[in-house]
Amino acid sequence: MSFSKNLSRRTVLAGGASLSALALAGCETSPVVSSKAPDPTVLYAALPNERFPVPAIPPEKIHPGFYRREVVDPTGEAPGTIFVDTSTFYLYHVQEGGTAMRYGVGLGRAGFAWKGEAIIGRKQKWPRWTPPAEMIARDPSLEKYSWQNGGMAPGLNNPLGARGLYIYQNGRDTLYRVHSNSDVFSIGRAVSSGCVRMIHQDIIHLYDRVEVGSRIVVA
Repeated sequence: MSFSKNLSRRTVLAGGASLSALALAGCETSPVVSSKAPDPTVLYAALPNERFPVPAIPPEKIHPGFYRREVVDPTGEAPGTIFVDTSTFYLYHVQEGGTAMRYGVGLGRAGFAWKGEAIIGRKQKWPRWTPPAEMIARDPSLEKYSWQNGGMAPGLNNPLGARGLYIYQNGRDTLYRVHSNSDVFSIGRAVSSGCVRMIHQDIIHLYDRVEVGSRIVVA
């Protein structure tokens, strides 16, 4: 499928609404499968059995428009595809039967946004974080976490969080990731260095459903 077609689809996904309108009105960009509103105390409950126990997230910290939700698939992509719509800050994981699981995400800030088509080359639970050389050049204090120094140990304060999906193009690591982060307020905002950020509970939910080799489209 052509990238230009994905771009035109993005306009449809956005529904003509700006991000500010989405955040204020909590509008839906695609029909939901169930009219029953999701219970955030269940979706974002504590996960005490994780390697690093994940605390519950108070519902008021997440805008209801970004709660994890099953929706009618608006992307037209094949089942198994991850589709990130940068205009609405939604990640869709396309399912069989014309539905998709939708998650709220944070994205790259100005100058760091990445778009394109690729695959999930590998995935990792509680990954170590090794900032790329360009990031260390901007902030030399990160040198202690370079790959030569073994990276940052896994944990809730690690920038990659509970799970990492590694984006590859043409067999090579792009250095961009789909991952989680403890900064819940980054969801729905452009704040990262090009990666796709999710809530810990959401990336854990997604991780178990994504296979290595799955196609990812960021448009």
